[in-house]
Amino acid sequence: MIKRTLGQTGLEIGEIGLGCEGFVGKDEQHTRALVDAAHRLGINYVDLYTSDPDARVNFGRAIAGRRQDFVLQAHLCTIWKNGQYKRTRKIEEVRSGFEEMLGQLGTDYLEIGMIHYVDSMEDWREIVQGPVMAYAKELKATGKIGHIGISSHNPVVALEAVKSGLIEVLMFSVNPCYDLLPASEDVEQLWADESYEKQLVNMDPQREALYETCQRAGVGITVMKAFGGGDLLDAALSPAGVALTNLQCLHYALTRPGVVTVLSGAHTVEQLEADAAYETACDEQKDYAAAFAAMPKISWKGHCMYCGHCAPCPVGIDVAAVTKFLNLAKAQGEVPETVREHYALLAHKAGECVGCGGCETRCPFGVPVQENMQAAKAIFGQ
Repeated sequence: MIKRTLGQTGLEIGEIGLGCEGFVGKDEQHTRALVDAAHRLGINYVDLYTSDPDARVNFGRAIAGRRQDFVLQAHLCTIWKNGQYKRTRKIEEVRSGFEEMLGQLGTDYLEIGMIHYVDSMEDWREIVQGPVMAYAKELKATGKIGHIGISSHNPVVALEAVKSGLIEVLMFSVNPCYDLLPASEDVEQLWADESYEKQLVNMDPQREALYETCQRAGVGITVMKAFGGGDLLDAALSPAGVALTNLQCLHYALTRPGVVTVLSGAHTVEQLEADAAYETACDEQKDYAAAFAAMPKISWKGHCMYCGHCAPCPVGIDVAAVTKFLNLAKAQGEVPETVREHYALLAHKAGECVGCGGCETRCPFGVPVQENMQAAKAIFGQ
């Protein structure tokens, strides 16, 4: 399993992680089988959004004796009340819910304390100005959580949280359909049929700015809904009108700026193994370019997808990397020092472009590569 550093936390985690969907409503034996498989496959990052006490207890028992092998991202503000899940901002419920969760999981700390489901700006302001963020800071100060994060589906709210400097990890929904939609406080708009009735063209600029800001600021993105709840894997259900493979969805998410790991919502060992097979899959199996270019309801014309089809460059320029650094600089309206340093490490710079145009003839999305190379040369000076 390839490991990536989770932003500025310093935690080394597998680029394929495990969601907890497969634990809900299942017995301890089933949960243990999933955890055993994750351990065997080198998957060490686990999201625990569920407040289901049985799921938590079963998972806690499954990691007993090997707690140190897993990095846990578990959620504050999600509690179990009257036999069902409830999101809360009431501080007494948040406090008691957290302590209850630690007991159920059989641990005394969490690597990531994720403030759960923040999709409105009003909610974010309430969290920051009220007792919830103060409690999260208290937990971090006492070592009960290592780092503070939030989960969100709204790029405007998420970007505000990232810019605040209060969070180090962002759990966000990333896939090639959701990424084209404008921000909304209504999460159901992401999969509503009416959201895709008209052709969508290119990534929503707020989502693009979010990913690039996370990359620059060192806020690690952990991805949920990479498969759109499974819809993207079925042509009849996919908003794009074509079916993608799990490997294509994983590759899309893992090539976005800022993304560190994609959480597999596997319900079976076989599904988890299929997602972990990303690590040994060939480039052709991961390649999403042809499938994206053929989407009848979605157009990525002119937008670099970092797919690598522009290669090979006769002078060795890594066109995708140069374009990614160019976009990072454009998004900030300046050249952050970290971006400049990473660009300087490239073996070949944009200024070496000979203008042969071969990259543009190979690009499935009609990206003006030569124009981008000239822009990069102007911005970075070489």
